[in-house]
Amino acid sequence: MRDISTYPNVINFITSLADGDLNIATELVWLIIATALSMIGGAIGGMLLAGKDIGYHLSAMLGALFAPAGAIPAILLGLAALNFLTNY
Repeated sequence: MRDISTYPNVINFITSLADGDLNIATELVWLIIATALSMIGGAIGGMLLAGKDIGYHLSAMLGALFAPAGAIPAILLGLAALNFLTNY
């Protein structure tokens, strides 16, 4: 496990993530990262909005489930626009 950073494919992948190179692998990684962050934000927002009314656990769960429903299409449109702008 210590030697995973010495593989050339891993080094190239991390370099392409840091450089902002958009290919299918980096887009999937950014989609997963952005979805996780939107779930965290949705859980916090749900707790702030409806925590006292329906309970903090239920509001956090609902917020975490409904936040990616709006975030994922926006993320995909943003990545498509970035890919279009970098190619032209």
